[in-house]
Amino acid sequence: MTKTVSMLAAVAACALVAPAQAQDKVQEKLKVGVIATLSGPPAVLGQQIRNGFQLAVKQLGGKLGGRDVEVLVQDDELKPDIAVGKVKAFVDRDKVDFVVGPVFSNILQAIVKPATDGGAILISPNAGTSNYAGRDCNPNLFVTSYQNDQMHEISGKHAQDSGKKTAFIMAPNYQAGKDSLAGFKRYFKGEILDEVYVPLNQLDYSAELSKIAAAKPEVVFVFLPGGMGVNFVKQYRQAGLADTIPVFSTFTVDESTLPAQQDAALGFFAGSNWAPNLDTPQNKAFVAAYEKEYGAVPATYAFQSYDAALLIDSALKATKGDTKDRDALRAALRKADFVSLRGDFKYNTNNYPIQDFYLTKVAKRADGKYQTEIVEKVFDDYADPYVKDCKMK
Repeated sequence: MTKTVSMLAAVAACALVAPAQAQDKVQEKLKVGVIATLSGPPAVLGQQIRNGFQLAVKQLGGKLGGRDVEVLVQDDELKPDIAVGKVKAFVDRDKVDFVVGPVFSNILQAIVKPATDGGAILISPNAGTSNYAGRDCNPNLFVTSYQNDQMHEISGKHAQDSGKKTAFIMAPNYQAGKDSLAGFKRYFKGEILDEVYVPLNQLDYSAELSKIAAAKPEVVFVFLPGGMGVNFVKQYRQAGLADTIPVFSTFTVDESTLPAQQDAALGFFAGSNWAPNLDTPQNKAFVAAYEKEYGAVPATYAFQSYDAALLIDSALKATKGDTKDRDALRAALRKADFVSLRGDFKYNTNNYPIQDFYLTKVAKRADGKYQTEIVEKVFDDYADPYVKDCKMK
């Protein structure tokens, strides 16, 4: 009899252990690899991406979709080969479920294949090249920002609508730079007096400023992110051109560059899908929390990364924390069942957002800090033009 009781006790113990083990397995830590440019002049952009994502995770109690999350962060150094190596390590060594990043489009082009072929879902909180919106669309790539052209189309449309007849346009010589000028020209039908491509991370614009002064365009459009924008704006102001030729831009004057540009950037225009003064309860709370946590005004990089965390959280809630069933996970991500800080947000069939876009202008706040502020809405529920070439439905 004693032997029978012992056997029953052992069976009961096993029965208790099995569900406990299953529960432990479900509660395994979710791993997310964040890759961004965290060194050199553009580091401030990558820091905003990292900070925005980590702030969201902190506010969600260190969990995404109810699962404890481990966030691994790597610096891509703005070098595609370095980025590829670090993403492969995320996927092969760390077994991450998601890769979040990068800042720059040349890095995105390099990491899509190693990330998605390795089994991770890649969420881009900034770069959004035309090829992945169209012919190379990927079911395992989701973008929480925009298609690159769209942000620049805002300036092109506003320049056209405001009656400008001539323009001087300039961008870095890489894919996002080419997309930016294509975006501006999609809506601006006036004469392009000069189309200039400069090396990525160029900091001296004396030659280009001389060209602008000689050409006398009615408007200048530039896409010069990070340190490039800081130097261009200061040099443009010092050259005396800011008082005579207005500058429309994207990522040249934003919350990542304004602390260094300050008064030199006042009155410069930009295009965006968001601004710190966007009047929604969620956005007001986010801006206040970000400023308290990091002592700086957030830029688009930070809010789009914050939204990337909310996207993952919403998808995992729908799958009850499961990441193994990739079809269910992708379907949950496509639903984007969360409240975006920008307001209107839904996914198109290419996994790029349909959203609103605004003309913004640099302003100085009462507390002495600088930010971009919304002037007017330029596009409403706007889908990118490349979706027609995407085979996903």
